[in-house]
Amino acid sequence: MKAAVLHGYDEALAGETFVTYEDVADPKIAAPTDVVVRIGGAGVCRTDLHIVEGVWRGLVEVEFPHIMGHENAGWVEEVGSGVTSVKVGDPVIVHPLVTSGHCLACRRGEDMHAEESSFPGINAAGGYAEFLHTGERALIKLPESLAPKDVAPYTDAGLTAYRAAKKAASHLVPGEYAVIIGAGGLGHIGIQALAALSPAEIIAVDMSDLALGLAKESGAHHVIKADGSETEAVLEFTKGHGAEAVIDFVGEGGAIEKGLAMTRNAGFYYIVGYGGRIEIPAIEMIITEKTIVGNLVGTYAELVELMALADRGLVNLATKEYKLADANQALHDLHAGTVKGRAVLIPVSYTHLTLPTSDLV
Repeated sequence: MKAAVLHGYDEALAGETFVTYEDVADPKIAAPTDVVVRIGGAGVCRTDLHIVEGVWRGLVEVEFPHIMGHENAGWVEEVGSGVTSVKVGDPVIVHPLVTSGHCLACRRGEDMHAEESSFPGINAAGGYAEFLHTGERALIKLPESLAPKDVAPYTDAGLTAYRAAKKAASHLVPGEYAVIIGAGGLGHIGIQALAALSPAEIIAVDMSDLALGLAKESGAHHVIKADGSETEAVLEFTKGHGAEAVIDFVGEGGAIEKGLAMTRNAGFYYIVGYGGRIEIPAIEMIITEKTIVGNLVGTYAELVELMALADRGLVNLATKEYKLADANQALHDLHAGTVKGRAVLIPVSYTHLTLPTSDLV
């Protein structure tokens, strides 16, 4: 099969070529619950750029050559002898983690904390390819209204944003405020999810006019340019108190400090983006009673919930589509901040199942 393959790190993201488009071995069924998925769309995530940079070194061992791509959807191509819930030809979206289902975390539905798991695209071969090896427990059948190429980024970006929005919605009531820091790929999904789940007034903060326009389209009630005065602007909107919930999809470059400053006393700061450090005096935590909450992907059940919102048209992805062979262009565009929403790679051999090739970048 064809795949876009990473052969080494580029810490400065300075090279013209991050991955090479080449022939690799097809994935094989090895266990009764294994499934091979024909990729219809693979999301291009900022995490992929972090993998190229080597940010994950020390946390996850990436073995080269490596196939990235942890946001995947497509059609069932082959199943193991024990698979009963899907059949060949079924359109599916793929939860990013492959787990056994036997550990206590799995039995509680907390797959992202499983004792034994693989994360295709991170520590196993991912979806920047024509086929993906995964497991039956990771698959959710898609309704007829949703095409694989249109939903692939929901599996990580969408799921992560939904999980954070769901946590915030659990305590937000009418008359309260929620701030979304970073209104691009994850943020525009978070805005829609929060609007669907919560009556709070939503304020989106971003330095990009493109992202702020997308935020308005996604349902943000107010947008604020991140030009250095964003904290003061949020405090003005909230009558000097700050927001009851702040969801930070950036997590670096000063966003953490500003996000905490935007959070009301006894409010909740949800950290999703990473790259920075959270440093706060203990006395300040005590006096303000602010709660800092981490967010790691989401559960299988939450992905089912997100697909239900998408099926009803309450959440929609803004995407820019690229041929799989043009993965480098997608990565460079993402790095340059010129992608509105999410970039999606589509194997050329299957573009006839999705849209005319002329509509692809």
